[in-house]
Amino acid sequence: MKTRSLKFAITFVLVMIASCDEPETVVTDIVHPDGSVTRRIEMKTIQKNFEVSDVQVPFDSTWTVRDSVEILGDDDMPDVDTIWVKRAEKLFRSVDELNQSYLADSSGNRDSRRRTEFKRTFKWFNTEYRFAEIIEKRLENGYPLSDFLNEEELQWFYSPDAITEEKRNGPDSLKFKTLDDTISKKTDYWILKCMASEWSAEFARLAAGKAGPDLSRESLKAREAEFIKLVETSGKDFDSLWNNGIILKDFLGEENGQKFQIEADSAANMVAELIFFNFDDYTLRIVMPGELIGANGFADSTGMMQWPVKSDFFITEPYVMWVESKTSNKWAWIVTGIFLLFVLAGIIFRAVRK
Repeated sequence: MKTRSLKFAITFVLVMIASCDEPETVVTDIVHPDGSVTRRIEMKTIQKNFEVSDVQVPFDSTWTVRDSVEILGDDDMPDVDTIWVKRAEKLFRSVDELNQSYLADSSGNRDSRRRTEFKRTFKWFNTEYRFAEIIEKRLENGYPLSDFLNEEELQWFYSPDAITEEKRNGPDSLKFKTLDDTISKKTDYWILKCMASEWSAEFARLAAGKAGPDLSRESLKAREAEFIKLVETSGKDFDSLWNNGIILKDFLGEENGQKFQIEADSAANMVAELIFFNFDDYTLRIVMPGELIGANGFADSTGMMQWPVKSDFFITEPYVMWVESKTSNKWAWIVTGIFLLFVLAGIIFRAVRK
């Protein structure tokens, strides 16, 4: 397997994401007070036949499924007149059961490690609930995105496409297009820096015991900027320069470049597989019992919390989508009211006796 250049890999990923064969999918988790979860999936595509591997979350024959067809108007999508829709639903008795489905995942996104958490806290007058969907990070030696983007840029980066597209086409379009371009350049460098960090860590591990201190993890990390510059200046010739050992010799020296070519290639292949993996985007929505009191998502047109789920979001940090709510314990109010009445009655009774 040849190591792909950064530009080629990024282009490959973007093409895969934009593929018309992938269904547009919305996953809705309806969380019940007892911790059970009703999961609903709605998939839309221009293809008539759905494959299980097309679905972005675990899905099998135990789901209740309903298929339908939507006929589009001429102004919706000029080249498409029919949308095929598959709706599926299943009740999971607990998050443990939902997590078991992730462990046995055979969907197109099976390479990502996903899990859910549920917590219920009794507070007398109220019961509070917290539900979270978590996707584990891919890299152990990458850098947090917050080291490269400021708060405004992070907010834009994690926003649903519908929100960013509306702003790019709105009255302040120039401002937001500039912001989008800035984020694109910064995230390209972030990916490159993460690749360099992960490669040097894996290479040092593979060469341990065979290489001198100049090829230790600490030494290579200190020269990270030098390695990145070599990759950037190689441009479209990266593949040939790497495969011919030229970049490696420039970075490690003639002797080490020849001696550790196999370790360097193995480390590069490992990093490419970690960063450029198959993942189909989808949208997650969460419905909680009672009144919403906190979340880190975005409210849709119905007020429901939603999160875009993309592979860029969990490269170096876990992607945690959480929401909190509360329900009122009416019986607690009644018991408290009765108790206060007894206390008040006791006070009045003592006052009358005096």
